[in-house]
Amino acid sequence: MTNSITKPSIVASQALAELGPVIAGECNLQQTATAALEVVMSCAQAKTGALFCIQERPTMLASVASKGFAFFPQTAVFPLLPKHLHALSHAEGPQRLTGDRRDLFLSSNGNISNIWFRCLVPLRVQGRLVGALMLGDREGASDYPPEILHQIGEIAPFIAVAINNHQLMTTLHERTAENLRLIASVHSFWDDALEAFATTIDVKDPHQRGHSLRVGHYSAGIGEALGMGATEVTELRAAGFLHDIGKVTVDKHIFSKTSSLAPNEVREMNDHTVAGHQIVSNVQFPWHGIPEVVRSHHERVDGSGYPDKLRGNEVSLPVKIVAVADTFDAMLSDRSYRKKMSLGECAAQLSWLAPSKLDADVVHALLIQLRRDASHLSTVPRPWATEEKTRKQFLDPEIPCNISPTDIDNLVSEMNRRLNRGRAFVT
Repeated sequence: MTNSITKPSIVASQALAELGPVIAGECNLQQTATAALEVVMSCAQAKTGALFCIQERPTMLASVASKGFAFFPQTAVFPLLPKHLHALSHAEGPQRLTGDRRDLFLSSNGNISNIWFRCLVPLRVQGRLVGALMLGDREGASDYPPEILHQIGEIAPFIAVAINNHQLMTTLHERTAENLRLIASVHSFWDDALEAFATTIDVKDPHQRGHSLRVGHYSAGIGEALGMGATEVTELRAAGFLHDIGKVTVDKHIFSKTSSLAPNEVREMNDHTVAGHQIVSNVQFPWHGIPEVVRSHHERVDGSGYPDKLRGNEVSLPVKIVAVADTFDAMLSDRSYRKKMSLGECAAQLSWLAPSKLDADVVHALLIQLRRDASHLSTVPRPWATEEKTRKQFLDPEIPCNISPTDIDNLVSEMNRRLNRGRAFVT
């Protein structure tokens, strides 16, 4: 008896070892389903098989992967009556499909026949049906013995969790995208609506509150200093508001950790760029550059960023601007794992990161805005500077502007010296 249980357990463990990287990786639903199906079919020595997900309204099983069939619809479906749903939700472990048992679990009015399958494995998470894995004929045998069913039963819960996670993520993306579409339909309320949405993005972390709003404001200010037009500046502000929208998919506890993140937590945090891109790509914004900024705002000009390792001119100007604005605000904000920098430390660090990590022209534009703030707050009266009396302050009002124009001039001079590699120019 011990050997009959131990051997299937070993086989199942080997199958899970093959499947683990796929489940934990960045695969889409079809890739995950295909990999899971191949592992189970190999383990069970099945010649044909398919993996189905549950769909509602109407309730049905719809295929997301299949293998081994001479013909199989692009999407095979089995409509489910209440009796089928009840049977699938309460069956214990893999089920042999023989005789009347086929009709117990599967209707006969789908676009494929239920006689194609000899084994059915309900996929459930916390008692809720998320799909089903079905196998056809076996190599050299007509039935699935108990030890094979035991192996499949050990693997099935992990496949169910992977499928469920994909479904939850899809639902989250769809709902978030739908909320954005509703916002996009009311053009006259763009700024107010996007500001409200930006506020909700940052609620997971007390240290992040107001971050997206400030990044939008700083991005617009940098664009103005670079001489961009009003439409481009408005787009930068909107992109800054939404740059971190993918963080709605990140587990809340990661934001509050005071220790180093585990590798899987780092991957989950970094994936917010890709998740955010998926969310905003389906929204018809008045501006076309927002999806690119959302995906690429952690790219760096030396290719050390993520998710695509872009470098140099592969990183667009709007992305470079939001990247600098994002870095600037992050440095000036407390985090669970470190204290914030002073404004002087932040300005010095930004100038040092140019041009290796951050675009030098963009950093220079930010320093120009900081210098204007510092000059405006100077005690020296300058009645001729009428434009500065009406200009909006660049720096967030809660951050003291405790840096002098001379300090900023020195940073710019040092940055230019490094950019020119110490070369002297005779004029």
